[in-house]
Amino acid sequence: MATNSEVEMTDAEVDAFLSRHETGVLSLARDETPYAIPVSYGFDEESRDAFLRLVSTPDSEKREFLASDPQARIVVYEEDGDEYGSVVGVGTLRRVDLDELTPETIAQYGETRRPLFEIWADGKSDLDIDLYRFVPDRLTGRTIIIERDDE
Repeated sequence: MATNSEVEMTDAEVDAFLSRHETGVLSLARDETPYAIPVSYGFDEESRDAFLRLVSTPDSEKREFLASDPQARIVVYEEDGDEYGSVVGVGTLRRVDLDELTPETIAQYGETRRPLFEIWADGKSDLDIDLYRFVPDRLTGRTIIIERDDE
């Protein structure tokens, strides 16, 4: 038999968790239609914002969602033996214009360690690569520990 204990993360624990990871899932929603994609991100502990490079093709569903100012969530998860941790951010995803970039924000985009072109061998000229900043209204995290009885 197993029992679970759940512990809410402090803000400092949430920041440390997001800082040591580089990938998660970005989920977007408009009206009743959801959309989710895996993402690589950089996280700034001072502002608590995440920085993303998003790639889309002209006819992609992703581009349609990004153009519609959707509601956004970022989910990051880890598993270590009998311990599971996750952080959920709810907030605003906004496109960053190139003239808004500063050396500090450029460094955050550099933290998105995944290459820009992992899966597209052809047609790179048809791809749009845009920079986004995820500004969370709320960041929450929890750790769940499964305690198993040895039988």
